[in-house]
Amino acid sequence: MFKAVESVLAGQPDKVCDQIADAIVDEYLRRDPHSRIDVKVFGSHGMLMVSGEVNSQADFDVAALAKTVYHDIGYVDDIEVFVNIEPSSEEMRGSESGATDTAVVNGYATRETREFLPLPVVYAHSVARRLDDLRRLDPAFHWLGPDGKVQIVMEGKEMRAVTLLAQHAKDILPRDAQSRLLERVLEPIVGQAGAQIFINPIGAFVTGGFHADSGMSGRKPGVDFYGGLIPHGDVSLPGKDPLKAERAGAYMARFAAKNMVAQGMADAALVSLAYTLGRSEPVMLDVKATGSSQSSEALRKHVREMYDFRPEAVAERFDLKKPRYRGIAVYGQIGREGLPWEEILKT
Repeated sequence: MFKAVESVLAGQPDKVCDQIADAIVDEYLRRDPHSRIDVKVFGSHGMLMVSGEVNSQADFDVAALAKTVYHDIGYVDDIEVFVNIEPSSEEMRGSESGATDTAVVNGYATRETREFLPLPVVYAHSVARRLDDLRRLDPAFHWLGPDGKVQIVMEGKEMRAVTLLAQHAKDILPRDAQSRLLERVLEPIVGQAGAQIFINPIGAFVTGGFHADSGMSGRKPGVDFYGGLIPHGDVSLPGKDPLKAERAGAYMARFAAKNMVAQGMADAALVSLAYTLGRSEPVMLDVKATGSSQSSEALRKHVREMYDFRPEAVAERFDLKKPRYRGIAVYGQIGREGLPWEEILKT
């Protein structure tokens, strides 16, 4: 069975917008933990737009923060930032005892890797992180730019194709960039036996970021979660506060699925939730599993009894009002050590 997934570097335009959106969430929460936030970020060719709805006692320079994040990522050009943030409507404020919108979320886990993620997802994030680390930390790779993308194609456990797009300075020849990236990035992580390797396959990749492409927050749910290998519902987390059903539900669904697998209840598990406006409890909870001796009904009963999926309960359990979201806006929001929704419960 073939599986193909992608990851992106910190400077990929959509991910730039994700990091700015979640830096804004962090700053609101830092100043007012009760902030309710739903912002979108769009960037293109020298400009950035931040728009959305916020109810908060906090007040800060959103444009200055956006520029700081943009430059921290590695871009050195000036960017013009427009901000249009307004309070949310009375209707939305009136439903804050429950979900403020409808949401469909999925949580998945598999014993395929120690991260409880599909192997291609682990490989893709590892390569993307390795590229960014080399650019930031190794002077020998000063010529790398912030933009880039990774695609992994596997058949079972065999690597079939690897595509690496890496922005670089104009004074390095494409063939030199290719040979160095093969040696220092791909060979140590994925090897190359039997796999097709494509590194900047159409030649030079000098112009990147918003000078080459537009970006928008929330357009990379596959990168944030399971590589598109399972349905990710209608979830878009960047720019949203932790009481949003999308964010709280996605984390708790992953937590439940991972612990089912870690406790030997299944080889792989998928927990699916649906929330509706004004209600805290999900109106749907479904569980699918492979390699389980229990029926679907028994698994649903177990999950419903073990886990509280109300957003306010999830936020309390995982301390979600703690600012942390900019730091997990790249390389996936699950499968990483130190995150409370990745904890394995003791049995």
